[in-house]
Amino acid sequence: RFGDLLKKLHIPHPRDGVATNLREAEDIAALIGYPVLVRPSYVLGGRGMEIVYKPESLREYMKTAVNVSPDHPILIEKFLEDAKEFDVDAVCDGNDILIGGVLQHIEEAGIHSGDSACVLMPQAESVQVIEQLKDFTRKLALALGVRGLINVQCAEKGGIVYVLEVNPRASRTVPFISKATGVPLAGLAARVMAGESLKKLDFTKEPVIRHVAVKEAVLPFA
Repeated sequence: RFGDLLKKLHIPHPRDGVATNLREAEDIAALIGYPVLVRPSYVLGGRGMEIVYKPESLREYMKTAVNVSPDHPILIEKFLEDAKEFDVDAVCDGNDILIGGVLQHIEEAGIHSGDSACVLMPQAESVQVIEQLKDFTRKLALALGVRGLINVQCAEKGGIVYVLEVNPRASRTVPFISKATGVPLAGLAARVMAGESLKKLDFTKEPVIRHVAVKEAVLPFA
């Protein structure tokens, strides 16, 4: 359903497919081309996700994948190697959208966003890429009927921006962006969810900052 929505909105995304058994998985991976990203459906936080570079590894993954069935298919998509990854956090009230900020990951796409560092106000990107990220976020927020926060994760490779994932909820980067810009995104989203509009709250323009802010992940190994 998500893939169908992206096609309808003319938003690029990595080629993908759904498999309920090994034969289907092999056919889809061969059609898409290795490397592929494989993961069980209905999991959070990257659990059970692997990057697979050859058919033998795919067979091994399917053997150990938990509960593969028509009700619990395996999702397979093209893995974009050496791509740049971005996060966009925004608030939507159904009519207007406030872009909170665009974050560029320092690590390449494929590192979990919870483990990667990122920069608010990307320095190295073209204006065209940044504007495309914002445009896709606006289109998706309105098409999904979001009331509140939305997080869009994208990758850029060869000048093409691909949407990887959309979460109609707060993301871990919302507090960081709010601290860096002074715009209380979570508070605004709560009021929007309670029925207020961004216009009434006087928050429709993207915050402009004159500094660069960097988020670094802290990994406790205890």
